[in-house]
Amino acid sequence: MKTLYKTICAICTICGLMSCSNFLDEHTPQGTLSDEQVKSPENAENMVVSAYAIFTSSEDINSSFSMWNFDVRSDDAYKGGNGTSDGDVFHQLEVQQGVLTTNWNINGMWVRLYNCISRVNRAIALLNSCDDSFTMKQQRLAEMKFLRAYAHFLLKRLYKNIPFVTNENLSNDEYNTLSNRKYTNDEGWQQIVGDLMEAYNTLPTTQAEKGRPTKAAAAAFLAKVWLYKAYRQDDANSNQVTSINEDDLKKVIEFTNPALYADYSLEDDIHNNFRPEEQYENGRESIWAIQYSRNDGSTYGNLNWGYGLIPPNIPGATDGGCDFYKPSQNLVNAYRTGANGLPLLDDFNAKDYNKSTDNADPRLFLTIGMPGLPFMFNKNYMMEETSIWSRSNGLYGYYVSLKQNVDPALIGQYLIKGSYWASSMNRIVFRYADVLLMRAEAYAQLGQTNEAIKLVNQIRTRAAGSTQMISSYQNLYGVKMYIAKYDGSYSKEDAVKIVKMERRLELGMECERFFDLVRWGDASTVLNKYYAEEIPHCAIYNSAHFTANKDEYLPIPYEQISASNGHYTQNIGNW
Repeated sequence: MKTLYKTICAICTICGLMSCSNFLDEHTPQGTLSDEQVKSPENAENMVVSAYAIFTSSEDINSSFSMWNFDVRSDDAYKGGNGTSDGDVFHQLEVQQGVLTTNWNINGMWVRLYNCISRVNRAIALLNSCDDSFTMKQQRLAEMKFLRAYAHFLLKRLYKNIPFVTNENLSNDEYNTLSNRKYTNDEGWQQIVGDLMEAYNTLPTTQAEKGRPTKAAAAAFLAKVWLYKAYRQDDANSNQVTSINEDDLKKVIEFTNPALYADYSLEDDIHNNFRPEEQYENGRESIWAIQYSRNDGSTYGNLNWGYGLIPPNIPGATDGGCDFYKPSQNLVNAYRTGANGLPLLDDFNAKDYNKSTDNADPRLFLTIGMPGLPFMFNKNYMMEETSIWSRSNGLYGYYVSLKQNVDPALIGQYLIKGSYWASSMNRIVFRYADVLLMRAEAYAQLGQTNEAIKLVNQIRTRAAGSTQMISSYQNLYGVKMYIAKYDGSYSKEDAVKIVKMERRLELGMECERFFDLVRWGDASTVLNKYYAEEIPHCAIYNSAHFTANKDEYLPIPYEQISASNGHYTQNIGNW
């Protein structure tokens, strides 16, 4: 039930402190309840719900836990908006120039995620104080360990060197001595694994309330952490991948075992994962999703404001839409297919996609809205190369993301206007397609290429059948859709390349791309090539340059360094 994520706790408020060296929430009322009342199962359950709630209430349009604000560093998307000064701190990240440790977005995400950890740790402490007559105690502890791992995971992907707060009973003085370099990169991933293994060993296979993680969710999360861990970046003076650990890859294989996912499978159509209607949410591919809601008694419900800047500005419909997170020409070109129905891999960007002459993967039309085609499959809103579809008058192109947007026909039902636009559509964190792709990647890196290609072909077979919304496109708009499976034997190098491309095509505009490039050690090479090739389409890249061993991670925020009493060390790169 989506009400799980509503804040109903009367004894916990969001920590407003700026540094994770002061996690204890001094605003929590003290002395209003007896110890026995505080330790009651009812209050423990309320605190657990409060911990879930902060993962929606603490994010906003500039600090979405989906990470789209930070994926603008990738080759999937432009920042968008009205121009380079509109969200200028994200423009700086996009071109990797002028990023400052004092920028509000660098500190803001750190604070929000450590606030999440603070809320979770308070729930864990209260749960531990309850006696074993509280029958749900161990399961709720497992859920909280899962959430703590999730917050640490998001932080680690962003900042790399972070303090881990896995002791919920630390005093203020002990908080103030935490170091962000206590663990190597590999050891840091292991800290997250520790919480997740506790969750995995306890969580049930099903949950009545869909927002709560299951054993399969913990398995999918463990697979992802082991996959990040496998690409070792343990040289303190470098962010480069120094080796790929086979034992870690075998853990990915272990936690993507199909037997763990008996209740999950691919949707018949990939688009079903990105629809707000109740009959599509929490579908068979959704392993764990952040739950948003509407009509739940509050003014706007528990809506997803994290996508609030993404809707385009359509007069008479989404008036006030800000048009951020716009797909790049490079991503559009990646969906081109050859005469054999396969991706072009090395030369996909040799020329720009032409919908009248080029074959394309059907996922192109489910990921990216393009001029000449209907926005969100609604023929009342045909996209054009006009300022309606680009607030920047073409600076960021005319493409629009489809995975975060909602059909304007659903305004007032599933798309609601407050200060910005919001929807009740869930955000899937772990979906079954990603499990298959993680398994394929591990197999490819282990040299088991036939197994890897079989999994890729499962994804491509589903893509070929994903036409419920676009079945008329070939006749009405002249597009050419052709996708085929891989057939034959492939070297390890080719299999890895195939899996990397399939991740991009399947997960395009789902905010994974930049982190994948960093994880693989490909960011500098891929992005500097992208900047050079993209200048004719987006002039902002004239000044762009990705500096290896610096731009892979955000700097530790200045405010956190200052508040740490010398216990934090800045990331490498001369910040």
